Amino acid sequence: MSERDQPLRTPDPRQPRTGSTQAAPAAPSAPARTVSLEARRASRDSRPPETSEEMERGPSDLAPGSPSGIRVNLPVLLISSAIILAFSIWAIAMPDSAASTMKGIVAWLAANVGWFYVLTVSIVIVFVLWVALSKSGQVRLGPDHSRPQYSLFTWVAMLFAAGVGIDMLFFSVNGPVTAYYMPVMEDPQSREAAREAVVWTMFHYGLSGWAMYALLGMAMGYFAYRWGMPLSIRAVLYPLLGKRVRGATGHAIDIVTLVGTVFGVATSMGIGVVLLSIGLHHLVGVPAGLGTQIALVAVAVVMTIAACTSGVDKGIRLISEANIWIAAAMVLYILVTGKTGFLLSAIVEDIGRFVTTLPGRTTQTMAYEPGGSEWMGGWTLFFWAFWLAWGPFVGLFLARISRGRTIREFVIAAITAPVLCDLVIVAVFGNSALAEVLAGNDAFGQLAMASPEEGWYALLEMFPGAAFLIGLATLSGMLFYLTSANSGAMVMSNFSSRISDPGADGPKWLRIYWAVLTAVLTIAMLMAGGVTTMEYATLIFALPVTIIAYLVMLSFSKVLRMERAEREGWARMREVSGRGAAGRTWRQRLTSMRTHPSAEAVARFSAETIAPALEEFAAELREHGQAAEVRRESDAVTGIDSLELAVPMGANRDFRYRVSAVSAPIPAIGSKASRGRDDYLRLEVFSQTGSAGYDLYGMTQQQVLGDVLDSYEAHLAFLNYSLEHDSISAVSLAEPVEVEAPVDAEQR
Repeated sequence: MSERDQPLRTPDPRQPRTGSTQAAPAAPSAPARTVSLEARRASRDSRPPETSEEMERGPSDLAPGSPSGIRVNLPVLLISSAIILAFSIWAIAMPDSAASTMKGIVAWLAANVGWFYVLTVSIVIVFVLWVALSKSGQVRLGPDHSRPQYSLFTWVAMLFAAGVGIDMLFFSVNGPVTAYYMPVMEDPQSREAAREAVVWTMFHYGLSGWAMYALLGMAMGYFAYRWGMPLSIRAVLYPLLGKRVRGATGHAIDIVTLVGTVFGVATSMGIGVVLLSIGLHHLVGVPAGLGTQIALVAVAVVMTIAACTSGVDKGIRLISEANIWIAAAMVLYILVTGKTGFLLSAIVEDIGRFVTTLPGRTTQTMAYEPGGSEWMGGWTLFFWAFWLAWGPFVGLFLARISRGRTIREFVIAAITAPVLCDLVIVAVFGNSALAEVLAGNDAFGQLAMASPEEGWYALLEMFPGAAFLIGLATLSGMLFYLTSANSGAMVMSNFSSRISDPGADGPKWLRIYWAVLTAVLTIAMLMAGGVTTMEYATLIFALPVTIIAYLVMLSFSKVLRMERAEREGWARMREVSGRGAAGRTWRQRLTSMRTHPSAEAVARFSAETIAPALEEFAAELREHGQAAEVRRESDAVTGIDSLELAVPMGANRDFRYRVSAVSAPIPAIGSKASRGRDDYLRLEVFSQTGSAGYDLYGMTQQQVLGDVLDSYEAHLAFLNYSLEHDSISAVSLAEPVEVEAPVDAEQR
């Protein structure tokens, strides 16, 4: 991470200052309309943060307390492991009892709680769209001056690879065929049932799942890269729970998240080994039974161990991108060698029907349909539970690759490009299967319903060059399977650890541990009834994750309101002060565009011009009875101290004018020769969320003083505006206030 991308953190006012040039006199007493500042500070640590300044305590509050910045979270590890092991032992020892019990629980949930799953997914979709399309959509997942790490194409490709598993291949044939033979609202095998068959599977793999991924991904990325917190769910809930996320409450959150993730990944792995065992049987004649499936689970564990011990984690990205090209080649092959005209027409019609019926389908609970709750439990509710369980897993990966993107860009890309890819894949495979059934191949239709894995490979055998297509499909499925297993173990390791650096991962031994435990759970569910039992378990264990989704939305909206208040305050300051070019002559402005000083020149300017200006301003304030100090903070990256003028404002938000050196690329056009340098240092003014966007280098001391005065005057104007309109915002306060009595305009 370059120094330009480092989020700016203001020193904790409770800690002793080091390197300050002046000691600050005692701050003036708080206004009569508030309780004592000391009393509020005494209780501050026991409640959630209410201001952006208090949010800055998050990284220290959530720090693991380990020199390496990584510590295994033993309560989370042990309790989660105990839950998963207990379930696995039960399923292995009493498979019939486990299957029947889970079937009964799912039937009850579908009949009584299914509406809650549907409502949750609907609210998540509305929430992520509201955030993306609001003013908050302009906020970046990182400081304001950060920029994306990956190109748009690579990033979108990685989005798709992260959220698609081998289960899509499994259900792309089984789903449409079953919806045609056994529809919930239409007459079986009717023309209307055929029109709706593929669209229902598109719906299950469409917007809803990606909205859940987008919610958790943008929330984790925002708190990690904009506020410097760990990349975890408990960090996302810090604005809502405060320091309690470190204790039992935070452990409970991580346990729910981790257990749901393990069951989601295990379900995908179970579906994968069932499908791959059939593929290997077609290719090399391996028996497609439980023994082969267990062997494939063991292969996933071995591959995870190899990745951990050989340092090939970057291969996950390469495998994911390769898999996209293989899937694209497979779809194109079917389009060209299959019923091309029918498939293209069906794709257009199905996508159109998907879009036009999406609102009604999203809130459909089948309340008035006979057997509706049973159908919902086997299809829609299972998929919603699947996406909820996979949400933290995929969300963390999406956050890791999206630093520097705006929230709007992140959400719009996540719910459009990958969804469109999903729709095309489902439409091609689903309509190819429907074409066979509509042509009278009833035996194939019955096979696809009774044995989805057999039905999928039976479809591939109908195309020219079937051996090549089956080999390509099996390779694609294997890559999907191994990627999910490997990256899933990595995410589980992270969720059971406390990690301060968002770019770091949990211990490798812990990743191996979770790979083995997930393998045990997968085998247990295969023994207890196969794919159906996995669906039941996912639906049951994803229910607590819905509560996490609501908490994430509440917490994220709270901190976005804080930041919106801060942006509005800065906007008002800029209106008053006219920041950036204020006071510069036209020659100074032209010179700054064409010259890019060395680090030595920048350090000398900071010491000889900016520091004396800040000291002079602070001294003048103290002459007028206002406490003020200039603080210095060393920067090991640039070697140039950051300077901050701090003026305490009692109960209101302190005035801070901070200047830090940041790196910027030298423009290729319009500047003098750089003598081989690619970047230079700028002395920029910062707020809590990043750079204000202008460089002080080249100003005179009087011009710097004028800029400080403009900022100070604008800060006072903003605070007075808040008081005059009785609209004190989070950004205008250093601490929450308690109003003792109404204050009229004259008293104010």
